[in-house]
Amino acid sequence: MEAVFLAFVLMLSIFLGFELISKVPATLHTPLMSGANAISGITLVGAITSAGVGSNEMATILGSLAVAFATINVVGGYMVTNRMLSMFKKKDTSDSAGGAS
Repeated sequence: MEAVFLAFVLMLSIFLGFELISKVPATLHTPLMSGANAISGITLVGAITSAGVGSNEMATILGSLAVAFATINVVGGYMVTNRMLSMFKKKDTSDSAGGAS
């Protein structure tokens, strides 16, 4: 019965996440990514905590794996956010505008 409940929660979270993200205007995707990166950072802290407890070997292995995946998620998220923010920067056109030689 617990597996059915967990599957229900998973499906509900997927549906709710899709509905919420699809309603966000394009101009707000960058702040939304920054918020998601902050949450991923919290996940990384939790993964480090669970890896460091050392209650048994399997928990340490899974915690270390969680640290690796959470680190990839955080770094990748900040790279995508930086790339999105660079799209909003003004292009420097002073060199190609016929300036002094």
